[in-house]
Amino acid sequence: MVSPEQFPNPELDEQVPSEGGEAIAVLAGGCFWCVEAVYKQLDGVTSVTSGYAGGTAETADYDVVSSGRTGHAEAVEVRFDPAKVSYGQLLKVFFSIAHDPTTRDRQGPDVGKQYRSVIFYANDAQRRVAQAYIAQIDRAKVFDAPIVTEVKPLERFFEAESYHQDYATRHPESSYIQYNDLPKVDHLKNEFPQLWTGK
Repeated sequence: MVSPEQFPNPELDEQVPSEGGEAIAVLAGGCFWCVEAVYKQLDGVTSVTSGYAGGTAETADYDVVSSGRTGHAEAVEVRFDPAKVSYGQLLKVFFSIAHDPTTRDRQGPDVGKQYRSVIFYANDAQRRVAQAYIAQIDRAKVFDAPIVTEVKPLERFFEAESYHQDYATRHPESSYIQYNDLPKVDHLKNEFPQLWTGK
Protein backbone atom coordinates (compact mmCIF):
# COMPACT_ATOMS: atom_id res chain seq x y z
CA MET A 1 0.00 0.00 0.00
CA VAL A 2 1.21 3.52 -0.76
CA SER A 3 1.61 5.91 2.14
CA PRO A 4 -1.37 8.15 2.90
CA GLU A 5 0.36 11.32 1.67
CA GLN A 6 0.81 9.67 -1.75
CA PHE A 7 -2.77 8.47 -1.91
CA PRO A 8 -4.45 9.87 -5.05
CA ASN A 9 -7.20 12.45 -4.91
CA PRO A 10 -10.48 11.34 -6.51
CA GLU A 11 -10.57 12.16 -10.22
CA LEU A 12 -14.37 12.35 -9.97
CA ASP A 13 -15.64 14.35 -7.02
CA GLU A 14 -19.11 15.60 -7.75
CA GLN A 15 -21.03 18.08 -5.65
CA VAL A 16 -23.36 15.84 -3.68
CA PRO A 17 -26.84 17.14 -2.88
CA SER A 18 -27.22 18.64 0.57
CA GLU A 19 -29.97 20.16 2.67
CA GLY A 20 -29.30 23.42 4.45
CA GLY A 21 -25.61 23.18 3.67
CA GLU A 22 -25.29 19.71 5.21
CA ALA A 23 -24.77 16.35 3.52
CA ILE A 24 -24.59 12.83 4.94
CA ALA A 25 -22.18 9.97 4.26
CA VAL A 26 -22.66 6.49 5.74
CA LEU A 27 -19.53 4.35 5.82
CA ALA A 28 -18.72 0.96 7.31
CA GLY A 29 -15.10 0.06 7.91
CA GLY A 30 -14.91 -2.35 10.81
CA CYS A 31 -15.45 -1.33 14.42
CA PHE A 32 -17.44 1.89 14.44
CA TRP A 33 -15.39 3.23 17.36
CA CYS A 34 -12.33 3.42 15.09
CA VAL A 35 -14.06 5.01 12.12
CA GLU A 36 -15.90 7.52 14.31
CA ALA A 37 -12.66 8.56 16.02
CA VAL A 38 -11.08 9.42 12.66
CA TYR A 39 -13.97 11.35 11.14
CA LYS A 40 -14.59 13.43 14.26
CA GLN A 41 -11.25 15.13 13.56
CA LEU A 42 -12.07 16.37 10.06
CA ASP A 43 -12.65 20.03 9.29
CA GLY A 44 -16.11 20.38 7.75
CA VAL A 45 -17.56 17.41 9.62
CA THR A 46 -20.35 18.58 11.92
CA SER A 47 -21.19 15.27 13.64
CA VAL A 48 -20.38 11.57 13.58
CA THR A 49 -22.77 8.92 14.88
CA SER A 50 -22.01 5.25 15.36
CA GLY A 51 -24.71 2.81 14.28
CA TYR A 52 -25.83 0.06 11.96
CA ALA A 53 -26.77 -0.16 8.29
CA GLY A 54 -27.70 -2.97 5.94
CA GLY A 55 -30.29 -4.77 8.07
CA THR A 56 -33.69 -4.22 9.62
CA ALA A 57 -34.92 -2.12 12.54
CA GLU A 58 -35.70 -5.28 14.50
CA THR A 59 -32.09 -6.43 14.45
CA ALA A 60 -30.39 -3.04 14.97
CA ASP A 61 -29.11 -4.04 18.40
CA TYR A 62 -25.45 -4.51 19.29
CA ASP A 63 -25.81 -7.97 20.82
CA VAL A 64 -27.80 -9.20 17.81
CA VAL A 65 -25.59 -7.49 15.22
CA SER A 66 -22.57 -9.11 16.86
CA SER A 67 -23.84 -12.50 15.70
CA GLY A 68 -22.88 -11.50 12.16
CA ARG A 69 -26.18 -12.83 10.80
CA THR A 70 -28.33 -9.69 10.65
CA GLY A 71 -27.12 -8.12 7.40
CA HIS A 72 -26.04 -5.07 9.40
CA ALA A 73 -22.55 -3.64 9.30
CA GLU A 74 -21.19 -1.45 12.04
CA ALA A 75 -21.26 1.95 10.36
CA VAL A 76 -20.94 5.66 10.99
CA GLU A 77 -23.16 8.46 9.81
CA VAL A 78 -20.97 11.45 8.94
CA ARG A 79 -22.74 14.79 8.62
CA PHE A 80 -20.60 17.31 6.79
CA ASP A 81 -20.53 20.66 5.04
CA PRO A 82 -19.69 19.91 1.37
CA ALA A 83 -18.44 23.49 0.99
CA LYS A 84 -15.63 22.64 3.44
CA VAL A 85 -14.91 18.97 2.75
CA SER A 86 -16.01 17.02 -0.29
CA TYR A 87 -17.50 13.55 -0.39
CA GLY A 88 -14.48 12.42 -2.38
CA GLN A 89 -12.14 13.64 0.36
CA LEU A 90 -14.17 11.70 2.92
CA LEU A 91 -13.64 8.60 0.79
CA LYS A 92 -9.92 9.32 0.49
CA VAL A 93 -9.70 9.28 4.29
CA PHE A 94 -11.88 6.15 4.38
CA PHE A 95 -9.51 4.19 2.15
CA SER A 96 -6.17 5.60 3.27
CA ILE A 97 -6.64 6.04 7.04
CA ALA A 98 -9.90 4.74 8.49
CA HIS A 99 -9.66 1.06 7.55
CA ASP A 100 -8.15 -1.62 5.30
CA PRO A 101 -10.48 -2.15 2.32
CA THR A 102 -8.76 -5.38 1.26
CA THR A 103 -9.77 -7.61 4.19
CA ARG A 104 -13.14 -9.27 3.72
CA ASP A 105 -15.42 -9.38 6.77
CA ARG A 106 -12.73 -8.30 9.19
CA GLN A 107 -10.66 -5.39 10.46
CA GLY A 108 -7.68 -6.15 12.66
CA PRO A 109 -8.85 -8.28 15.59
CA ASP A 110 -12.55 -7.99 14.66
CA VAL A 111 -13.97 -10.75 12.47
CA GLY A 112 -17.48 -11.17 11.06
CA LYS A 113 -19.90 -9.83 8.42
CA GLN A 114 -20.69 -6.91 10.72
CA TYR A 115 -17.12 -5.67 10.18
CA ARG A 116 -17.21 -5.68 6.39
CA SER A 117 -16.23 -2.69 4.27
CA VAL A 118 -19.24 -0.88 2.77
CA ILE A 119 -20.03 2.52 1.31
CA PHE A 120 -23.75 3.11 1.70
CA TYR A 121 -24.63 5.74 -0.90
CA ALA A 122 -27.52 8.13 -0.34
CA ASN A 123 -27.90 9.27 -3.97
CA ASP A 124 -26.55 8.72 -7.47
CA ALA A 125 -23.83 11.33 -7.07
CA GLN A 126 -22.37 9.44 -4.10
CA ARG A 127 -22.63 6.14 -5.99
CA ARG A 128 -20.76 7.54 -8.99
CA VAL A 129 -17.99 9.07 -6.88
CA ALA A 130 -17.56 5.88 -4.83
CA GLN A 131 -17.48 3.52 -7.81
CA ALA A 132 -15.14 5.79 -9.77
CA TYR A 133 -12.73 6.15 -6.85
CA ILE A 134 -12.55 2.42 -6.21
CA ALA A 135 -11.82 1.86 -9.91
CA GLN A 136 -9.20 4.63 -9.82
CA ILE A 137 -7.23 3.29 -6.86
CA ASP A 138 -7.54 -0.25 -8.22
CA ARG A 139 -5.96 0.91 -11.51
CA ALA A 140 -3.25 2.73 -9.58
CA LYS A 141 -2.40 -0.49 -7.68
CA VAL A 142 -2.55 1.43 -4.42
CA PHE A 143 -3.05 -1.82 -2.51
CA ASP A 144 -1.28 -5.15 -2.90
CA ALA A 145 -4.61 -7.00 -2.70
CA PRO A 146 -8.00 -6.40 -4.37
CA ILE A 147 -10.42 -3.93 -2.79
CA VAL A 148 -13.44 -5.76 -1.35
CA THR A 149 -15.48 -2.68 -0.38
CA GLU A 150 -19.16 -3.01 -1.26
CA VAL A 151 -21.10 -0.05 -2.69
CA LYS A 152 -24.72 -0.37 -1.60
CA PRO A 153 -27.77 1.92 -1.51
CA LEU A 154 -28.53 3.33 1.92
CA GLU A 155 -31.94 2.15 3.00
CA ARG A 156 -31.75 3.33 6.59
CA PHE A 157 -29.19 4.12 9.25
CA PHE A 158 -29.87 3.07 12.84
CA GLU A 159 -28.14 4.87 15.68
CA ALA A 160 -26.25 2.56 18.03
CA GLU A 161 -26.66 2.42 21.78
CA SER A 162 -25.54 5.50 23.71
CA TYR A 163 -22.54 3.78 25.28
CA HIS A 164 -20.99 3.36 21.81
CA GLN A 165 -21.12 7.06 20.96
CA ASP A 166 -17.82 8.98 21.32
CA TYR A 167 -16.32 5.78 22.70
CA ALA A 168 -12.70 6.58 21.85
CA THR A 169 -12.98 10.05 23.37
CA ARG A 170 -14.51 8.72 26.58
CA HIS A 171 -12.18 5.71 26.93
CA PRO A 172 -8.68 6.81 25.85
CA GLU A 173 -7.18 4.44 28.42
CA SER A 174 -8.67 1.36 26.70
CA SER A 175 -5.99 -0.90 25.24
CA TYR A 176 -8.24 -1.51 22.23
CA ILE A 177 -8.51 2.24 21.59
CA GLN A 178 -4.79 2.81 22.11
CA TYR A 179 -3.79 0.02 19.74
CA ASN A 180 -6.45 0.30 17.03
CA ASP A 181 -7.88 3.83 17.08
CA LEU A 182 -5.30 6.35 18.23
CA PRO A 183 -2.68 5.42 15.59
CA LYS A 184 -5.25 6.18 12.88
CA VAL A 185 -6.03 9.55 14.42
CA ASP A 186 -2.28 10.30 14.56
CA HIS A 187 -1.89 9.30 10.90
CA LEU A 188 -4.70 11.63 9.94
CA LYS A 189 -3.10 14.51 11.83
CA ASN A 190 0.31 13.88 10.29
CA GLU A 191 -0.69 13.04 6.72
CA PHE A 192 -3.68 15.34 6.17
CA PRO A 193 -3.05 18.45 8.29
CA GLN A 194 -5.21 20.49 5.91
CA LEU A 195 -8.23 18.42 6.99
CA TRP A 196 -7.39 18.27 10.70
CA THR A 197 -9.30 20.16 13.35
CA GLY A 198 -8.28 18.21 16.44
CA LYS A 199 -11.76 18.16 17.95
